[in-house]
Order: sequence, then structure tokens, then C-alpha cells
Amino acid sequence: MSFVVVTEMNQVAYVKLHRPDVRNAFNPEMIEELTQTFRNLNGRKDLRAVVLQGEGKAFCAGADLNWMREMVNFSFEQNREDSLKLFHMFETMAQCLLPVIGMVHGAAFGGALGLVAICDEVIAEEGTQFCFSEVKLGIAPAVISSFVNRKAVAGKVRPLMLSGVVFNAHVAQQAGLVTEVVPPGEGHTAVQKVVHNYLQCGPEAVRETKKLLNDLNFMSWSQQKDATTLLIAERRVSTEGQEGLKSFLEKREPSWRSQ
Repeated sequence: MSFVVVTEMNQVAYVKLHRPDVRNAFNPEMIEELTQTFRNLNGRKDLRAVVLQGEGKAFCAGADLNWMREMVNFSFEQNREDSLKLFHMFETMAQCLLPVIGMVHGAAFGGALGLVAICDEVIAEEGTQFCFSEVKLGIAPAVISSFVNRKAVAGKVRPLMLSGVVFNAHVAQQAGLVTEVVPPGEGHTAVQKVVHNYLQCGPEAVRETKKLLNDLNFMSWSQQKDATTLLIAERRVSTEGQEGLKSFLEKREPSWRSQ
């Protein structure tokens, strides 16, 4: 049985967490499936965006209870290996050069906030509950912190991570985790509007821009100067860049909008 279901429509991949009986909680099999899914999607030049969502009543409840029972008896080395697999999953998802749009409803607890953090945009429905629940269990939101810190507003998200309080979609938006809050049941419509925005853009330009934004986090100022000036020069003379500039000057639609 697959715990991750992928469907494709109009150049968009819809990735759905598919363990509705346990509110799409993580287990080792789902972690492996998500890692492989995003590794495969990253190489797909025919796709323009990815939508990440959950089946059933919740986006994701965090760690699976049976997996947590196993963790209690893990050695330090086993826990380290287990955590590395989780980090690798988030890293693979974050490095996907397609824009990733999260559609969040119901609940996003614990590790689910790592999924929220790797998304480029997140649409959350009113009534969704969020929680960095790890500290309430005497552990820490350690693996997801690298990804949350890169996205969220530090002064807003820090107390949420330290206290483990449950917070709503509007607080998540203020913290920089959520892009837009919509009424219940309107997540799909809102996501389609976001997808439409990406389809207006040059697909290569979007991929190159996302790669640059990812890379800038690890560059010195001198390296940023080289990388940014090199990229704009390359884009201006590229086939796609030339088409975009000429279509603008000629007051016509670029070729990728008719695909």
C-alpha cells in the first residue's frame, strides 16, 4: 500500500499524504516514499508546480504512534540514523526546484511543520491547528528547526517552538509559515489561483530563481555578487529569456503561456 499518492494534471503534480486513518502521521515508509517522490519530481522538466496536501480530516498529525513506541526502545545510534532519514526527506523536498504549494487543513503538528516549512507557499484553511508539540513530550523540534528557521520570522516562531502551544492559521501566517488563510473548504480554489500565477512564468526562470534563493543561504557576499550577476546575464541570453523579453516588447504572450 502506498502512503503517498501522486496525480498529475495540467503540468501540476498533486502529492497527497495517504494515511487518513491516522491523520497522515509519519512512519518510516511514508518518509521513504516522500523522499523518493520528490527526488523524482525534481527531474521532471515537463511539470510546472507541485501541490502538497493531506487525505482526510487533517494535513498531518506528525509522528505515527507506533513509530514513537519503537523509538522509546531505540539506541542512540538508531535514533541518530532514524533522524538522518527524516532530515534527508525534508532536504530533498526543499531542494525540489519546482515551486511547492502546501494546502493545509485540520491539523499540522510536530514534524508536519517541517513539511509546511519546505513549501514555497502555504494555503491554510480557517480552523487549522498548528503545534510544535515536541517539547511537550520532553524532546525537541530539532530536525525541522533548520527548515523552519529559514522560512519563519524568528521573533514570532521562537516562542511557539519553545512553548509547544497550539496556535491557529492566522498566528502561523504572522510567523511566516503560512502565506494565505482561507475559509474552510476553499483551499483547493485558492491553490488553483496560486498555480495559475506560476503558469504565467517562464518555467526555466522559476527553477533557476528557486535554486538561487536556496543557494544564497550558504553564500558569502562575494559569492552572491558572482552568482546573481552571472544568473541574470545567462537568463537574458537564454532562449526562454529572449522569448520573454521579445514578447513583452512586441506586446504578445510568451510561448510558455500557450503550452
